[in-house]
Amino acid sequence: MTQDDFDRLQALMASRAGFRLARDRIHLAEHRLAPVARREGFESVEALLATLWAKPVASLGWAVIEALLNPETWFRRDRAIFDTFTNELLPAIGRARPDGQVKVWSAGCSHGQEAYSLAMGALDSGAHVEIVATDLSQRAVERGRSGVFSAFEIQRGLSAHTMLRWFDRADDAWVVKPALRDAVRFARHNLMDAPTDAARFDVIFCRNVLSDMEPRMRGQVVDGLERRLVDDGVLVLGADERIEGDTIAFRPVNGRRGLFVKAPSALSRAA
Repeated sequence: MTQDDFDRLQALMASRAGFRLARDRIHLAEHRLAPVARREGFESVEALLATLWAKPVASLGWAVIEALLNPETWFRRDRAIFDTFTNELLPAIGRARPDGQVKVWSAGCSHGQEAYSLAMGALDSGAHVEIVATDLSQRAVERGRSGVFSAFEIQRGLSAHTMLRWFDRADDAWVVKPALRDAVRFARHNLMDAPTDAARFDVIFCRNVLSDMEPRMRGQVVDGLERRLVDDGVLVLGADERIEGDTIAFRPVNGRRGLFVKAPSALSRAA
């Protein structure tokens, strides 16, 4: 891969998905694009990119973008936030809703481990929840929807008791049980896009997504999250993520790393 190819990949990632492709990732990019080139019938990554630059095709462009996204996740990643969600957020928000239902959005869900972890806690506690899980990658969404995980994935973050309670063994894989699968609805969504419906959520998990984005794009995404969150809802970011810059949509919750609520200025704008 030439430096010019990599520069154009950086521009593609930023403009279409808002994500930052660091300059030291050129070899990683080539490694991740090699399977895409083979799958699409190209002899090499260079041939794949030459075709993309000469005749941009949406499907090929998105295949390249998806391959370069960071899919890293695991069940109950940063365990404390899932305990907070199950033991504090769900009961408090449920009591404040006439029908007791809590609507949750897992934004940037990758292969679904976060969404299924949230569903496990909700079902175990008897809470009434609706969980929507979205990701920019269609392949990741399909993986999540399938509910099929490898032995390595299933053991990463889950106890043996939890594995047996919520998953069935199928040869070398583990498959989510119907009750868990039915608790999560998967869909593809680009956080750079404006909302296509009027759905709003009580809790939004968008963890370890903003930190991978181009700084100039983060404000646009945060504003979109603010529009999708109800006024008394909670935004959950990664434990070490912050909302910085010109945006005034959220303020951190004191003593709770990664938890944010709408800032007074955002509430006054909505009013």
